[in-house]
Amino acid sequence: MPTPEPRIPTTASAGPMSYAIFQLARAHRAYAAAMLRAMDLHPGQELLLMQLLDRDGQTQSELLESVGLDHSTVSKSLRRMQDAGLLVREPAEHDRRVMVVHLTDKGRAMREPIAAMWQALEETSAVNLSAQQAESFVRTAYAIADAINSRAVAREDSE
Repeated sequence: MPTPEPRIPTTASAGPMSYAIFQLARAHRAYAAAMLRAMDLHPGQELLLMQLLDRDGQTQSELLESVGLDHSTVSKSLRRMQDAGLLVREPAEHDRRVMVVHLTDKGRAMREPIAAMWQALEETSAVNLSAQQAESFVRTAYAIADAINSRAVAREDSE
């Protein structure tokens, strides 16, 4: 049985690709959030953990820059993660105002569950795609992100 065509609001018909991206992002985020809840994580916390798993001992500012989230979101996430025993934050030796974030053993133990989650999410996302379609999608998604980010940077520069 063929999949029914989604009903696109008439006001979104001027941007069918953008509406499809919105729908995709919403579905992907919801599925990922459910998987993360099963691991006692909130969306975005896995991104912080992945950054720290690659390079432990980063400052909060470095983490902010690497995940592209705002300061209050990262600060709240790190506080929750510290309360959950995944990491510790301590003042830097060179500047007591700078907070350095380190994983705990519990945080380091999240490497495999997070990798398994991303693999399962990838498999589910690509189930109806050929390998070539999946590769093409990744290239296309990054090209769209680059176009949007370039536009945002150009707008900031002109202000």
